[in-house]
Amino acid sequence: MTPINLAQEFSTPTIEYGKVAPLLIVFGAGVLSVILEAFLPRRYRYGTQVTLTLVALVAALVATITIAGSELVVAEGSIAVDGFTLFVWGLLLALAIISALVIAERKVDGGVTAFAGQAAALPGTEAEREAAARRLEHTEVFPLFLFAVGGMLLFPASNDLLTMFVALEVLSLPLYLLCGLARRRRLLSQEAAMKYFLLGAFASAFFLYGMALLFGFAGTVSFAGIAEAVSAKVGLDGLLVAGTALVAVGLLFKVSAAPFHMWTPDVYQGAPTSITGFMAACTKIAAFGGLLRLFYVALGAARWDWQPMIWVVAIITLAVGSVLALTQNDIKRLLAYSSIAHAGFLLIGFVGVRDAVEANTSAVLFYLLTYGFATVGAFALVTLVRDAGGEATHLSRWAGLGRKSPLVAGIMAVFLLAFAGIPLTSGFMGKWAVFSAAWQGGAWPLVVVGVVASVVAAFFYVRVIVLMFFSEPAAEGPTVAVPSVFTSVAVAAGVAVTVGLGLMPQPLLDLAARAGQLVG
Repeated sequence: MTPINLAQEFSTPTIEYGKVAPLLIVFGAGVLSVILEAFLPRRYRYGTQVTLTLVALVAALVATITIAGSELVVAEGSIAVDGFTLFVWGLLLALAIISALVIAERKVDGGVTAFAGQAAALPGTEAEREAAARRLEHTEVFPLFLFAVGGMLLFPASNDLLTMFVALEVLSLPLYLLCGLARRRRLLSQEAAMKYFLLGAFASAFFLYGMALLFGFAGTVSFAGIAEAVSAKVGLDGLLVAGTALVAVGLLFKVSAAPFHMWTPDVYQGAPTSITGFMAACTKIAAFGGLLRLFYVALGAARWDWQPMIWVVAIITLAVGSVLALTQNDIKRLLAYSSIAHAGFLLIGFVGVRDAVEANTSAVLFYLLTYGFATVGAFALVTLVRDAGGEATHLSRWAGLGRKSPLVAGIMAVFLLAFAGIPLTSGFMGKWAVFSAAWQGGAWPLVVVGVVASVVAAFFYVRVIVLMFFSEPAAEGPTVAVPSVFTSVAVAAGVAVTVGLGLMPQPLLDLAARAGQLVG
């Protein structure tokens, strides 16, 4: 019998550890955070977990900067490390650091901040009141947070469908749990988590089924192999069209595009506000990163098959987000519908492609940058407006806020004006970028729809500003909590980027343009 040479039968996979260092740092910190949560005494957990989370995210950001300029496929072809990936990684990690600061400040309790002698006045059970008074909060949020960030980093870098599906689940499962950690609004928070989990499971099933159909069409799950198979086909193919439509459902669910948006208002309202800000910014960035890579790299040659579908979705998303936001009386639900409308604007930049893929990619990346910082800053401010029952999110409680706290109301107005796309804010430059890319790509009808939607959306943003500065405050209106250094840094970063990119956008526009090239 001839002996078997195992070295020849089984080759060791080649992993370029230096190129995937940001992923390894975040996932490694997540594993270490789980161990600390299991064995570290409770009195040491909070400080240790916060320190570990921030150090890991900063280290991952530094590692991302050090590998700038890479243009290659690593990890046996499953991960693409290019300018696009590095831009998304840097943006995600920067926003994750800011989000971690807000989470560390409020510890995702979603209720009131307890001071000495106030525990008896707090809502909730006796055990919950005691926990709030003693500042004992959910430290398990930090390992969940790190794993969610790791999944978000892997998702837009995935170079095959199998890796993308794994990344989708890794980023989603921790978010389902994080949404249910609001102690003061326990029923609403757990309802939000359950809705997100059930609908997310359906979306993942659609993605998995579509992945199977694309594999049946191409005989491979790699993006390069699918692109080669698509280019070799002439005319429509049932497996290709059906598979593309199903994977699109899974991805459009994550970006909160209509008609797959129904989870967004309820989840944004029920989840802890600090987690909502993190989800609204980072999940959308990761999902659009994955959407761009899959549809431009793997399915780019079939764009005439999927473009009409995205056109319809973009128009419906703009209409739903802009119109339904007019009827909202809760600031978190209003920002949720605002997020849906922004998904529509991003889809305009995504779908308006003829042959200038790099121009569209850079426009979407710049818009995600402007949207992300304003969103995290806005939700950080929402955590500061509070009353005896916790966060005061009903808009009637925000009446006259400009008289009680001109600084908080003024900063919130800056973020709202950026969302509306008013000149001299980052939002204006972001909309200009996606509208220009779409117009050059021949999608001028979508640009017209986007401009009309912008006018409608401006109304409900201005309505909140008028309510804050030109309405009489309620007799027992909310108080504005004094922010800690953590929250102050997060809000300051959001304001700096929002105003800075409105005045001097060119350096970031150039950086986004250089990041528009995708390898695969």
